[in-house]
Amino acid sequence: MSDHPAEILTIDEVAVYLKVGKRTVYRLASSGRVPAFKLGGTWRFRRAELDQWIASQIGEATDSADEGAGK
Repeated sequence: MSDHPAEILTIDEVAVYLKVGKRTVYRLASSGRVPAFKLGGTWRFRRAELDQWIASQIGEATDSADEGAGK
């Protein structure tokens, strides 16, 4: 994979990138939990949107940890 921010990824490439199974990526895309779009009936993902999604997930995890610690 290149580091081009406008890069469009397939389910297989996203699974490798996120280090999860293809079924997990498909389930996340189908439920709208990860930014994705369909092109010709197959899921596609913009790398930049995935990176933003990852950052927001990390932020949510940090916020939850802070709340659990009474902050």
